[in-house]
Amino acid sequence: MRARTLLKAGLLVGAAGLGYASVIERNWFALRQYSVPVLPAGSPPLRILHISDVHLTPGRHRLLSWLRSLDALEPDLVVNTGDSIAHQQAVQPFLTAIGPLLDRPGVFVFGSNDLYSPRIKNPLRYLRGPSFGDHDRDTPDLPWLDLGEGMESAGWLDANNRRGRIKVGDYDIEVAGVHDSHIRRDRYDAVAGTADPAADLRLGVMHSPEPAILDRFAADGFDLLLAGHTHGGQVCLPGYGALVTNCGITTDMVSGLHRYPAAATAAAPWLHVSAGLGTAPTAPIRFSCRPEATLLTLVAGIR
Repeated sequence: MRARTLLKAGLLVGAAGLGYASVIERNWFALRQYSVPVLPAGSPPLRILHISDVHLTPGRHRLLSWLRSLDALEPDLVVNTGDSIAHQQAVQPFLTAIGPLLDRPGVFVFGSNDLYSPRIKNPLRYLRGPSFGDHDRDTPDLPWLDLGEGMESAGWLDANNRRGRIKVGDYDIEVAGVHDSHIRRDRYDAVAGTADPAADLRLGVMHSPEPAILDRFAADGFDLLLAGHTHGGQVCLPGYGALVTNCGITTDMVSGLHRYPAAATAAAPWLHVSAGLGTAPTAPIRFSCRPEATLLTLVAGIR
């Protein structure tokens, strides 16, 4: 009888936890804010809104409404680090939701889920390591080109294996970015080279924060690196944190703002990894890891 009672209690706790993770926390959006001392001495603040991993599917009305509200933050620059959609009909709702932000300067890269529709997977497989081998399709089946055209036609910089300059107010910003390393579309050689010391900010953008790519951005002298992909671990243990990153970085860098490498000097770049706003449609839960966007306020620092 005691064993049966304990089993029922365990099932009730599990069901309650699953309900919380899938209904409450998954829709409990957070705005993170950090100050980053990375601009030349005497510079006024520059506000960057970092969004990532929306994984939009039909019916996510709360998510769309929260996305629309972000324009009220009045960022100077918006950076989208990919995995914006996860459904054939998601492009227009996504572009409509970020519509006011599209009137601001912006930069974007793609993630694998912008190209390939989700497949059901055993979530425990992530405990074995990153899911590089899970993407075995050669032909994208999602309208990623339409997504890119929508952002680029509004004036946002397509930074997928590209390097360019953008003007944000009085700031001259050099940007280099790569396509998603997770599906081996990254081509850092296409953007390699020492960052321009004359730029006010040197920004590196990617979807998956793989150490091999981060190392090259750091060696080329970029000041600030932005990435997503990890979902902050998505399911974390209270008091412990993330169990997995689904990429090459360690769990202590799974989200938030850090120096990269962690033990480096003040000359090393800052790395911000967004925990993202959505989940994979096949695993629509978050636990101890709220969905988020981040407002980075760049201020004067030692250059």
